[in-house]
Amino acid sequence: MPEYKAMNVVLPEADTELRPYFVAAGEGRLVAKRCGDCSLLRYPPGVACPWCSSLSFDWADLSGEGTIYSYEIITQAIQPGFRDWVPYPLVLVELDEQRGVPAADEALRVIANLVTADLRPEAERNVAIGRRVRVVFQPLGDGLALPQFALSDQPPAAEPWQYQD
Repeated sequence: MPEYKAMNVVLPEADTELRPYFVAAGEGRLVAKRCGDCSLLRYPPGVACPWCSSLSFDWADLSGEGTIYSYEIITQAIQPGFRDWVPYPLVLVELDEQRGVPAADEALRVIANLVTADLRPEAERNVAIGRRVRVVFQPLGDGLALPQFALSDQPPAAEPWQYQD
């Protein structure tokens, strides 16, 4: 059975909502559902389009590149498997696809851990809103992987902002 941080990952073969997302990640691809009627992308995967309620969709490959839109530094591990990570950054990544769509302040955004190249938590001092990131994949086993993000060498569009105590 696939696992992450000593927790079993249960994705039944019949799960058509989430399993394809993790299977694609196992193949090194970040995907999102694209509405068959209005063509907007959505995350998290769900049954119906949140904008037009259509049930029609296909899976679209994404670049896996984006910008940190917001972040939180987790200081207390709720799950035992994360105790050795505390403190660690959880980021809301605005992906390059669908920025400003369907409205000016909307975008395709994904929540994930911010990790280093060796899949350890990124240092808090390196996390800032506006920093560029790229997707990386944490193997889970059984052909599945968990998309996470790592800092990119791409320059930010504006001066990054970081919370200061």
